[in-house]
Amino acid sequence: QVQLVESGGGLVQPGGSLRLSCAASGIIGSGYRMGWYRQTPGSQRELVATMANSGSTNYADSVKSRFTISRDTGKNTVYLEMSRLKPEDSAVYYCNAYNPFTSIPYWGQGTQVTVSS
Repeated sequence: QVQLVESGGGLVQPGGSLRLSCAASGIIGSGYRMGWYRQTPGSQRELVATMANSGSTNYADSVKSRFTISRDTGKNTVYLEMSRLKPEDSAVYYCNAYNPFTSIPYWGQGTQVTVSS
């Protein structure tokens, strides 16, 4: 059973930085595409960043050059380094693991990020 547990969210001032972590368990092998999504009340969940098994990354235009996704395969952990945060980055951030062979997505419980002075 795949389980994803996010941590690292919190309150930060505009222009500040945060690092989110996603500890994954139950993922066999490294074939999963890992990613981060975010959602605000009344809005659909949107892609923030993904990293394929090959290491290739994809970012939403709104976070390019400010956010960096990385993964430590040995620790089964995915990170999202967020810098130069803006109030519009405030959202619940969800970790995602996607199995390309079964087309099954898995989600964490989410972690709140609030950017405010």
